[in-house]
Amino acid sequence: MHTALMATMGPAGGGLMLAAEELTSESAFQHFVVAGGWITWFLLIPLSMATVALTVHYLLTIRRKTLVPPALAHVLVTAASQGNMARLLEVSGQDETMLGVAAFAGASQIRAGREAARAAVDEAVEERATKLFRRIEYLNVIGNVSPMIGLLGTVLGMIQAFNRIYAASGGMPEASKLAGDIAVALVTTFWGLIIAIPALTTFAIFRNRIDAFAAETIKLCDGLLGLTVENSAAGAVAAPRTAVAPQAAAGVSPA
Repeated sequence: MHTALMATMGPAGGGLMLAAEELTSESAFQHFVVAGGWITWFLLIPLSMATVALTVHYLLTIRRKTLVPPALAHVLVTAASQGNMARLLEVSGQDETMLGVAAFAGASQIRAGREAARAAVDEAVEERATKLFRRIEYLNVIGNVSPMIGLLGTVLGMIQAFNRIYAASGGMPEASKLAGDIAVALVTTFWGLIIAIPALTTFAIFRNRIDAFAAETIKLCDGLLGLTVENSAAGAVAAPRTAVAPQAAAGVSPA
């Protein structure tokens, strides 16, 4: 059928069919990467690789296991339930997670009062959360800059296309060169959006995760402080009673 169609259309029809086959056989790499020019190669593709690398890195570092470890929380709750302040300070002081730093800050200030300890916890959590926010800010920057770079490629491609039309002196420029300029204009915009959408989405996700872990750390540390104060007070009351008991058993009345 293909041969009959070419025979019916003649030499001109055969040329159109061959051109269509060449157009459809053009690879996606050629169309979406090579056609984008130097802006795609040296700016947008490196930004896309940076977005992927940062996303993977933050997925590994901004998670419960690295910020609010359940194992550490269990040890701290056990120490607080026993009123063991020395154990609480020892374990939290050796841990660099958000929970460890906040618990150590609160436990260090518990002798100054419950409010002072809470303020120390809030300050430690805020400091750690601010550092994490600064790290993920790179994703926000990439998400906002990428469409601008794509727009730069769009403007550059359109300027080149209009320059070719103007240089043709009333005639039409070569279609292939004009199509190349328009490809630069469209492909760079495509890349800018492809980078910006995931970058801004992951930035919002990580920001919410940091807020959630910070709130969880503050709540957990507040509970630890409450347990520590209650059990320490109970231990202080029980100690004199156990000291008096042997004297009463020996028939010695306290002075």
